[in-house]
Parts: sequence; structure tokens; C-alpha cells
Amino acid sequence: MFNEPMRVLSAQPSGDGICILEMVGTQSERFRQVTFTEEDLRAIHIFDTKHSFDGDGILLRLGLQACSLRIAYEFDPYFGLSISRVDPLPHQLEAVYEYLLKLARVRFLLADDAGAGKTIMSGLLIKELELRGLADRILIVCPANLAFQWQRELREKFDEGFLIMKGQDLRDQFGINQWLERNRIITSLDLAKRDDILPGLRQVHWDLVIVDEAHRMSWSPPSKKTARYALGELLRDSADHLLLLTATPHKGDPVNFSLFLQLIDQDAYADVKSIREAMTRQRAPFYLRRTKEAMVYFPEKKHDGSWTAEKIFTKRIPHTVGFQIDGPEFDLYCDVTRFVKNQSRKAALQGDTPRARAVGFLMSLYQRRLASSTYSLRRSLESRAHRLDVALKKAHRLVGQAPPDFVIPDMEELEEMEEGQREKIEEMLLAISLTESSDDVREEISELKSLAVQAQSVEDSDSEAKLSELKDLLQKEGFFDHPEKRLLIFTEFKDTLDYLMEKLRDWGFTVGCIHGGMKSGGRDEPGTRLYSEQQFREGLIQVLVATEAAGEGINLQVCNILFNYDIPWNPNRLEQRMGRIHRYGQRKDCLIFNFVATNTIEGRVLQRLLHKLQEIRDALEDDAVFNVVGEILSPAHIERVLRDYYSGKLGDADLEERLLENVDEKRFRDICQNALEGLATKTLNLEMLVERRAKAQEKRLVPEHIARFIREASDYVPMKLKVIDKLP
Repeated sequence: MFNEPMRVLSAQPSGDGICILEMVGTQSERFRQVTFTEEDLRAIHIFDTKHSFDGDGILLRLGLQACSLRIAYEFDPYFGLSISRVDPLPHQLEAVYEYLLKLARVRFLLADDAGAGKTIMSGLLIKELELRGLADRILIVCPANLAFQWQRELREKFDEGFLIMKGQDLRDQFGINQWLERNRIITSLDLAKRDDILPGLRQVHWDLVIVDEAHRMSWSPPSKKTARYALGELLRDSADHLLLLTATPHKGDPVNFSLFLQLIDQDAYADVKSIREAMTRQRAPFYLRRTKEAMVYFPEKKHDGSWTAEKIFTKRIPHTVGFQIDGPEFDLYCDVTRFVKNQSRKAALQGDTPRARAVGFLMSLYQRRLASSTYSLRRSLESRAHRLDVALKKAHRLVGQAPPDFVIPDMEELEEMEEGQREKIEEMLLAISLTESSDDVREEISELKSLAVQAQSVEDSDSEAKLSELKDLLQKEGFFDHPEKRLLIFTEFKDTLDYLMEKLRDWGFTVGCIHGGMKSGGRDEPGTRLYSEQQFREGLIQVLVATEAAGEGINLQVCNILFNYDIPWNPNRLEQRMGRIHRYGQRKDCLIFNFVATNTIEGRVLQRLLHKLQEIRDALEDDAVFNVVGEILSPAHIERVLRDYYSGKLGDADLEERLLENVDEKRFRDICQNALEGLATKTLNLEMLVERRAKAQEKRLVPEHIARFIREASDYVPMKLKVIDKLP
């Protein structure tokens, strides 16, 4: 009948016993349409019986749908959004989908201004790489005080469960490499850099590593910086994809920056010349930076028919609330300062010993507590006197139990520690400071008790100047008359927090708190951080009093007024506090009130610092001044200067000069407006992003489609479906 085998394309019945076949020759590729009778069909020899075409059509369709779901990202350019609880901003979509995902291998420095939403961009990258089968083992390295924020946002917005790896976790599982046991880990930079931790990390290969505050890994002479840089090299060599996040990538030193970029690619950025060439060509595939001017919401149509894109960041308006202490309160300040200086001088005579550093730290702590509240100071004085009484007998035994490699941390490391860990360090410092003669210790106990009695007298007089100023400001800002207005108050110390909560309740306010002793918990667990945050968000409490723990991952943009009841000496802490309310989602200008005692030496220096920072910010017209102040005025520098001051090496005038010697406009300009700023994006292609988002919404995989697929597939697999009427 045919001179070559034929491949059947289709078969259509045509009356009784008649069938029309469409065929094509397997050799000639010639098409033929032939009418067959039943007798003709019986005479045909069938070569291929493998494909009978009598399978289950529904099962075939489900299989094809399963395949399409698996590669849905090929059709929806923003597929990661479909399975996330985020509504990203234009600059976030641009970073992930126009830059990061277009790289065959992600090796990138994302250096947006602070507040850009780095966890959202990182979460979207994680989701998209997962969908492509490129990311299973993921490590996030960040400062310890940001670990909770990373864990929380990735869980709530992307359903990604990460374990926070702490030093205790590694010690509890001796002999087991915990880095190999879990696929999703968050850890701190200063834990991962330790010599006893690095061997375990070297055994692990990561699909994706994300480093937050990556500028801390910059090359620098001090050994701790070198250790951080060595960690960066290890992570670079053990990861397929590497994303570095920072708001301050360039500190004005091109050689340092070249070394920093070698953490992305050791060969491409081996010298300053190669980087400058990239800048000259206005092309830097390793780098993306958007300024706050570029960060806007998607355009919205106004009543007059026009379209406008609002800026994300509102204004930040600081105010210094200056007050003066007098009478018994000023006498207490003078007596405590005299005591602190005497103790510091005694310790300084021993040189730069562990005891001298321990005493220096404790004495500066008294001054900070005194500046916070008389109650906090008294509690600290009484506590130390009692602990000295009890600890005098066991001090040598406790010091003997210290690990052989115990090193007194510097101010920066102390500031990054969790409150519980910091308290343990303080206890060890106390024990070290006790290893003096018992006569000196007894004399100190007597002085401490005398000062505590003096502080109690000031409290009993109910005439604290700062507390009076607080009440006046609450009245002036309308908090007594408008219970719907919300207020966030920050303090360094839990004792001051307790004191303020009692006073605020006495004045008729509904009050909540967040401090380091609280678990993160959940929104329905009273006594936890998230519960207090939720109560504040819903307006069930008017005033939230918080220690630095609330500067770590708690988002309170429902409030636009912040009182800094005391000012931390670490300027990074001040920026973190303001960042709780001055962030994405805040629609009002933020009012920041800083309480400062202007007739104390510490208060005058702080007032001068705040004023100088604001002057520089106005001159540069750049809020980045507040982000980089920690690079210029480091906690370690502050600690050294204060120790020299209290030990008598510096006078009052010298203190201000030494502390603020580097705080000048040129230094800030070098960092904030370096050569890389020439590549910083100040505008976005909003038209393109709006069009891309609209197309993605058209192609988006809707939940109803997935639900129908699962219902139909349940007939073929051993599973039971249960309909939940109302999801939480």
C-alpha cells in the first residue's frame, strides 16, 4: 500500500467502518490523507505498539501542570513574589530581578542607603534561587544584635526557617560539626571569626552566603579586623553565591576598598587601578548603590488625574532637650564623679592591666547610669556594694575559673553582645577588680553605701530635673490630652526602664516595655517582645519604654515620636534607635527628642556632638552622616578617651577636643561622597518597573489554580484534604 513506513498524525471516523488517517512518510516526510475501510485497517502492519494512546488523560494533564508549576518562574518574572508575603518597592524589584538574578553566579556588593529593605531583597533572592534549584544550604552572617531581626523577617515574610547559631549551641554539641547539621543558619560575625570556630566552617560548602554590615570585614591593621577579613576570604571560597550588604562600603581609602572588593572576586579587583577603570567606564557589574532619593513608592493616581511617586523616607527632625541639675542632685553628680576619678586613678597606676581596664569600664558605667537616672545609679551602687561584700571571699576563686583565653572585650564588642552575655562579662570584670587588698575593697564598699544613701535622698525629694522635663514635654506634645498619640522612649538600662514605667503609670498612661530579658516569643504570648510590639501597634498601650533590645529587629513605624531619655556613647546605637520609627512605612516626619544635662561635662560633650553631626548633615544634605558616624567615632576610641579622662590624664577641655577631633565635615564627606557615589543611582526607571509588575500580575499563578490542582491530584496520591474556613 505504501513504499515507506508512515507515521500516523491523526485518525477521524467517517461513517460506518470508514476512517480517515492523516500520515507523513518517515523517510520522505511527505504528507498523505487516506480513507481506510475496516478491511484495510486489518491489513496494516503496526511497527510501534509502545504508545497505545489509551492512557488517563486527567493524569497526563496533572503531570503537565506539575511540570509547569515546577518551572513557573520561567513564565512569571516575579514568581518569588507569588509565594511571599511582601509588597516590594521599585528599587527592591530592580535590585533582585534586574541585577542579581541576571548573574550566572551571584558575587555582588549591594550598598544602598540605610533603610532600603535589605532583608526583603535578600529574601526574594533566596526564594528565586531556591525555585531554580540553586540554593539549599544558606548562611547569613550579621552583627549579633541583628540576628533576631533577620530570623523574624525571613520567617514572617518568606516562610523561611533559619536557626540562630550561638556559641553555646556549638559548645553543647562537642564533637559534632553543627554547621553541617542544619541547612539554614544565621550567625554573628564575631562568633564566626573565632579561631575555634573557623575549622568547623572550613568543612562546609554553602550554596549562598549573605553578609550584612559587610564593611566590618574591611582590611585593617588591628587583629580583630584581620580576623574578620580572614572570615570573609573563607566565606568567599566556600560559597557558590555571595551577597555583601552595607550602607558604607567605602571609607575614603581606595586601597582598603580594593582589598574589600577582593572578597567578591579576588582577581577582577586585585588593585585600585582596575576599580578606577570600572568607575571611569561607569560600569561596575559587582556593585549597586541607590540613594534615598531613588527610593520611592510605586506611582499612584491622584484626584486630578496626575501620577506621582512619593518618597519612602520622611524627614528626621532632632531636638535637644537641655536641662540643668542643681541642689542635692548636682552635689550627687560631683561626688560620684569624684569617686569615679579616684578609683580610676588608682587603677591607672597599675598600667594597662586587666584590672585597670575592668575598673575603668565599671567606673564609666556609673557615670552612664547617673546620666540615665538617679534610681539606676542607686541600684547599681547598692548592687556593687552587696556583691563586693559577698564576693570578697570568693573573688580569687572566680578569677581562677576564668577561661585561660579570657580577654576583656573592647567597647564595640560589648555593645554588640546580648544583654545576658554582657552581664556575665560584667560579673567577671567585677571579680577581676576585686583582686586588690581587702582594705581597699572595704573602703570602696563604705563609699558605695554612702553614695547610695545620697542617691536615695535625691529620689525621695522627688525633684529630679530630667523627670520634670519629661513630664513637661509630654504635656507640651499633647500626650496627656490625646491618648491616641503613641510614644517610644529609649533608655540604656533596665533599672531606668522600671523607674519610668512606674512614673508613667502614676501619670495615667498605658505603658508597655521591651528589654533584653524578654524572649522574642509571639504576638499572642504576654511578656514577650513581639507581644509588646503588637500591643503598641494596635494602640492598646500609648507609651512603649525600651532598652537597646528594641533597637534590634522591632519595627515601630506606627509611631513617629521618639524620646532618648539617655544618650548612648556608642553613636551606632543612636542610629539604631531612630531606625525603629524612621523606616519604610513611616508616613509622617519623625521627631527625635534627646535629653541632655547641659551643666555636666558629659552632657556638654554629647550636646556638642549632636549639634556638630546635625551641622555636617545639613552641609552635606545627606542622612548618611548618621549611618557612618560609627566609622569616624568608634566605640573603642570613646572608651579610651573616657578612661584617660576619669584617670586624670585629660582635663575637661581635653575631653571634648579628643572625643570630637575626627568629627569634621571633610572626614564625613570623604566617606559619604567618595568616588563610588558617581555610580550611585538617584532615579529609577519607574515606567519599566511598573510595566514589568503589571505583566507579572497577569501571568501570576493564582491560589485558586494551585488549589484546583491539589484537589484533583488528591485522587491519585494517598492524601486527605481538609478545608480550613479561616486562616490566621
